[in-house]
Amino acid sequence: MPRKPSARVLVADDHVEMARLLADQLGDNGYLVDVAASGAEALELARSRPPDLVVTDLRMDGVDGLDVLSGIQQIDATVPVIIMTAFGAIDSAIEAIKHGAYHYLTKPFQLQELLVYVERAIADRRLRDDHRALRRLVSERSGLQAMVGRSSAMLDLFEFVERVAPSDAAVLIRGESGTGKELVARALHFLSPRSKRPFVAVSCTSLPEALLESELFGHVQGAFSGALSTRRGLFAEADGGTLLLDEIGDMPPELQAKLLRVLQDNEIRAVGADVTRKIDVRVLAATHQPIEERVDQGAFRADLFYRLNVVPIRVPALRERVEDIPLLVEHFVEKTRRSNPTARVSACSPELLSALADYPWPGNVRELENVVKRLVIVGSGETATLDDLRRHAPALLETTPPVAWENRQPLPLRTIENDYIAWVVRQTGGNKKRAAQILGIDESTLHRREKRGSESGAPKRRQH
Repeated sequence: MPRKPSARVLVADDHVEMARLLADQLGDNGYLVDVAASGAEALELARSRPPDLVVTDLRMDGVDGLDVLSGIQQIDATVPVIIMTAFGAIDSAIEAIKHGAYHYLTKPFQLQELLVYVERAIADRRLRDDHRALRRLVSERSGLQAMVGRSSAMLDLFEFVERVAPSDAAVLIRGESGTGKELVARALHFLSPRSKRPFVAVSCTSLPEALLESELFGHVQGAFSGALSTRRGLFAEADGGTLLLDEIGDMPPELQAKLLRVLQDNEIRAVGADVTRKIDVRVLAATHQPIEERVDQGAFRADLFYRLNVVPIRVPALRERVEDIPLLVEHFVEKTRRSNPTARVSACSPELLSALADYPWPGNVRELENVVKRLVIVGSGETATLDDLRRHAPALLETTPPVAWENRQPLPLRTIENDYIAWVVRQTGGNKKRAAQILGIDESTLHRREKRGSESGAPKRRQH
């Protein structure tokens, strides 16, 4: 039984019997086949039903095989063309190869030979298409294309990133969690002369101090229990490229001193090693914390802060660029549909977009993406509506932000702080760790502030 059609082949030959014979053979092997009895008809068919491959005779009246090759290249230069020619016209066939034909076959030829080259040409084209798609995806995810926005805040950010990217200066990227700090770091790398070298990212909160040191600088075999083999470390992996130290504010003090030496000397020493090695790495750092406060508290080295903060970049919170929300929603709908092809939702209603714009988004773009993804996956209609939001993300409608200051009576600063802290905790569903990250304070500090506010009888804002 023929397999499911996998590609469309256009066969052009003014000897109609020959064209139909080839079409039958290709059809029996699972291909969709269009037959043209002239070069002009072949080009007309190619425009109306784009082929994945063209098989054309070289000698045809009027529009010959070379004309077909040229015409196909103008329609879609990625479509391979196989030329059929008589023995006496081999020179012309070679000329066709020079002009971009995939292969030529000398008549008479075995049908099986044609099938081999057809299959090979289509496989080659798909491989090239995959490579182009991958390069496009890498570009979209790596450069400024990955950051969606047309607001003045984002346009200013794009312009600043493009200005800073070519340099080797250290950059401290600041912004709330979920704003896209790593996207900024990737754009800085891929718009720089280091773009063809590695981009490596590590979170300073994801590993304990001992493992983080080994992760950054590497270790030699036997350096500690469990070090069964030598490890290069992320600085070595990023050599010639860029290393992002995410959440740098959480780096342990002892490791801060070692990092400072690396930045000063441009060399690293693996854990347990006796020698150092030179490295060439551009270091980017990111944090959601008010790191100056940690410097004042003695939790972060001032000299390391100054070394990292050569060029500061601030990524705006989503509530500061509300006008970008419709564009972001459209982007996330398309992105979700690509990974969920059976999803029905393809758009959001104006009322839903308005509600999303009214929400303060404490989790920023990351939170918006998760909400849109949920609506697209579980939605039952082509357009997601306000009712879908009520069913699947009711918290966005039930909790409102604190009223504007001009609508409030003057209150002590401590009262306002407690009010805001309580609101952020509600926004995160009671997740104290997440609330502390948004507020830029330690979780222990949050617990103390909550306890102090409760004991002082500070009023709490009601939910509406």
